[in-house]
Amino acid sequence: MTQQTEKVFSPYQVFMIAILAFIQFTVILDFMVLSPLGAILMPTLKITTSQFGFVVSAYAFSAGASGLMAAGFADKFDRKKFLLFFYVGFIVGTALCAMATDYHFLLFARIFTGIFGGVIGSVGFAIISDLFKLEVRGRVMGFVQMAFAASQVLGLPIGLLLANSFDWHAPFWMIVDVSIMGGIVIFLKMKPVTEHLKIQSDSNAFQHLAKTISEPHYLRAFIGTILLSTGGFMLMPFGSAYGTNNLGLKLEELPIMYGVTGVFSIIFGPMIGKLSDRLGKFNTFFIGSIISMVLVGIYTQLGITPLWVIIILNVILFTGISARMISSSALMTAIPSMKDRGAFMSINSSIQQISGGVASFVAGLIVVQRPDGILEHYDMLGYTVIGSMLVAIGLIYWVDLYIKKREAAKSFEELKV
Repeated sequence: MTQQTEKVFSPYQVFMIAILAFIQFTVILDFMVLSPLGAILMPTLKITTSQFGFVVSAYAFSAGASGLMAAGFADKFDRKKFLLFFYVGFIVGTALCAMATDYHFLLFARIFTGIFGGVIGSVGFAIISDLFKLEVRGRVMGFVQMAFAASQVLGLPIGLLLANSFDWHAPFWMIVDVSIMGGIVIFLKMKPVTEHLKIQSDSNAFQHLAKTISEPHYLRAFIGTILLSTGGFMLMPFGSAYGTNNLGLKLEELPIMYGVTGVFSIIFGPMIGKLSDRLGKFNTFFIGSIISMVLVGIYTQLGITPLWVIIILNVILFTGISARMISSSALMTAIPSMKDRGAFMSINSSIQQISGGVASFVAGLIVVQRPDGILEHYDMLGYTVIGSMLVAIGLIYWVDLYIKKREAAKSFEELKV
């Protein structure tokens, strides 16, 4: 990290940013690796596009269900212990994926992994809310969300190379190995996160869950999350199949495309995070949405295209997507009060996973693979994604307005005192 970043954050905060980014990296890689493996998995396991879409969405559905079940308990435990419990379960689930030999075993393994992996991100966001002020959360999210880029530049190319050199099980074993090392570091070095326990009420887990779900301001944020999830989950599952069959990429060119795109995303992530703190989180989200909509419209209409053109388009597209993710994630952490953070983040993650699962399943029904391998109706997915992005702009604008009004009211009350 830069010298300026080190002045903003204490050494322990820098460590926490790094470890949370690493955790996100392993969880995101576990989910994202299925997309490029799709071109290998579908013919190897002899499954259809709809079956593959269900394998992807099964993780999301189970993650969503576990997020709801965990939400009521999320604010009643030390966040470190809560994080470790689910991370160990995630590692076990990923190992089961590495052992899968057929479609049904893989489906079961993805469901098991989703039960644990789906809660980890929400715990991480709750920890970020506890440890960092809103004014610098854009920068924190910029570094943590680098996990997406790192999974592309490090994880996906290595995973694809392992899959091409050995078989499709190898990338999952790689994730298990690096995750075990991360779990050990968390256990030994991370401090307990218990400040939220000092202001907990006597309500039980189910009452806490019901109260959080029914809060009107939280509900609007949850609707925004539904729309934010649609884009990635619809286009991602068939990205590699679309690239190899429709755009004319070779399997060995996929690691190059993901790797180059990831390098630029790693470079731009912290810059976007800092920009969102200075320019405004909604303004950054708006700019990212416009870029994303234009590029989705272009990308989903392409035919046979040179690799260098595809790389340029992907770099611009992922820059727009990163701007949306970083700014909206920072805004979402500002909505709940401290006593509700764990529950809110768990519910929000659950809604994200469930709506993403629905999007993946619907995408599998819309997209049809011809006998020659070409995917049809991919452009229809693009139109759907663009529509969801337009509506999401309005909802995120409301979230930003609500936070600004609340912070202004809080400042006014402090001045009165």
